[in-house]
Amino acid sequence: MNEAWICADKDLANISIISNPNNEPVSIHGSSERLKCIGIGTDAAVFQSVEYPAYAFKIYANDKIDKIQIEKKVYELLGESPYFSTCFGAKDHYLVLSFEEGITLYDCVLQGIPIPRQIIQDVDDAREYARPKGLNPRDIHLKNVLLQNGRAKIIDVSEYVLPGDDLRWEHLKKAYEQYYPLIEGKPVPLKLVELVRKMYNQGNHAFAPIEDFISNHYKLLTSFWKKEE
Repeated sequence: MNEAWICADKDLANISIISNPNNEPVSIHGSSERLKCIGIGTDAAVFQSVEYPAYAFKIYANDKIDKIQIEKKVYELLGESPYFSTCFGAKDHYLVLSFEEGITLYDCVLQGIPIPRQIIQDVDDAREYARPKGLNPRDIHLKNVLLQNGRAKIIDVSEYVLPGDDLRWEHLKKAYEQYYPLIEGKPVPLKLVELVRKMYNQGNHAFAPIEDFISNHYKLLTSFWKKEE
């Protein structure tokens, strides 16, 4: 453990992460002036060290800590790659990762920042890079991909050891091709984005095409959009 980890470890001990039902983001208890929260997911929260900003610390919820060694192994298999973060090591309840500049595609949608087509190609290339290493690149969604200098950086690989295709990325690609031009460059209200996310998570999309999801909720989504404008 290097000096940066030792210093951060004392502060990380003051923070606990609690998972929530229904695939909702985790809750954070505790804080430290030397750590800045830079991301919240359904299993963990990520903090950047103020004193050592090159590092990011992914703290898992108490009931999810079994994923730490799994994700560490995934990073070891991925090795050095332009598509993924770097993992420097792990402790009992967190991973030590490279801090990655950029904005998530989720925030791009909220702020109306255009998402270039290169992002789609980069994620496809990243998935092809991971498969020969015995990994199954899945659970790729708007919060797991950064727009970084016009290119994609994937920041969560925790499910790459699970079987099956959850179709999340396939659905996002199709939505990008067919519907994104309608909103490109326009900020989308947070309430609307969260409504879509929750409705999507409540459905079973393993067999149903994304067109069914859009058509089934089109009137609700458009009326909500007009109300929020």
